[in-house]
Amino acid sequence: MKILHTADWHLGKRLDSFSRMDEQLLVMEEIIQLADQQEVDLVLIAGDLFDTFNPGVEAIELFYKTIKRLAKNGTRPVIAIAGNHDSPNLIDAPDPLARASGIILIGHPNAVVTPFTAEGFSVLKSDNGFIELNLEGYNYPIRILHTAYANEIRLKQYLGEDKEVQLNKALADNWQKLAETYCDEKGVNILTAHLYMNKIGSPLIDEPDGEKPIKIGNADLIYSESIPAQIQYTALGHIHGFKNIGSPEKPVVYASSPLCYSFAEAGQTKYVSIVNAVPGANVTFERIALLQGKPLVRKSFDDIDQCITWLSEHPETLVELTLKSETFLKAEDRKLIYQTHPGIVYLIPVVQHDKQNPLDAKEINLTQDISALFQDYFKSKNANQAPNDDILNLFREILNS
Repeated sequence: MKILHTADWHLGKRLDSFSRMDEQLLVMEEIIQLADQQEVDLVLIAGDLFDTFNPGVEAIELFYKTIKRLAKNGTRPVIAIAGNHDSPNLIDAPDPLARASGIILIGHPNAVVTPFTAEGFSVLKSDNGFIELNLEGYNYPIRILHTAYANEIRLKQYLGEDKEVQLNKALADNWQKLAETYCDEKGVNILTAHLYMNKIGSPLIDEPDGEKPIKIGNADLIYSESIPAQIQYTALGHIHGFKNIGSPEKPVVYASSPLCYSFAEAGQTKYVSIVNAVPGANVTFERIALLQGKPLVRKSFDDIDQCITWLSEHPETLVELTLKSETFLKAEDRKLIYQTHPGIVYLIPVVQHDKQNPLDAKEINLTQDISALFQDYFKSKNANQAPNDDILNLFREILNS
């Protein structure tokens, strides 16, 4: 049985003022093509389907069109759970209609999916946070423990645990109960969740830059050791870089986001995970790189001409540009930079200090020219940074008015 695991689509996300919709259209098409080329039997989408609780029309339309094509008219099951960016009710709302197309949408943790039959598979067993599917052409089932995102309080409410019980223990006990009830070696056993999960004793994984954090202190930290032994592969969402925090034999995988969504992710390769699984044996999995999307690049220059040359040679990038100079950036240079490249997301001018310590006391020569006095004053107020020609010309114009 072959499974495609993807996550963190963030449809509708912008990078500052830049829309990413055109790139998202292309990468969704790439994921569809990969699913078909790899002839996968099942698609898992581990949360953060949208970027906001109230996504725009374009994002919603792209999501529905993508999962409908992934489902191949009900012949291939698609299971999508909500992440911390998603509205659980929005994800749940179309579920009755989605099931007719072979799509299972899960907005809340501990949800119960009503059993149904589609063209290429059937859901025969269901429990709180659990479904079992029989796929056409396979004489064994696939069991999926699913935990959509919820904060600590809501998770404890869904799990029916005392609020004083640690979330990690509550989830571990719930997963173990389901695994012991349903997950023997006669089927494939999978867990999918949108949580902050890490291995005990390992360095903490950085959450995505600019994203809504879900780890507040250690309250929302879930340990991978809580995963039941019966689970052969864990499909996670939330961390935007591909990472297996489990073992080669029992992978616990963040599949990554399909695009770089912040400059902290600049240079990252994005992936989907293709999992091969049979009952009672270790899975194998392969990460396949996604090629669509504009590169995010952080560049720094101390020479305007070099900066303009590089920008001209890399038009299909989104750039965080730092420009170092001894004076403030001139208006004409700023204008030239933006005219040269359409993808400058951030322009960060940095005025370099000269070798003199700006805190050193300096006696002011009051007999010098008024222009020189102004320059000394300007430097005293701006960490020893000299005014540029535009500022000096403006000062002279004021003097002569």
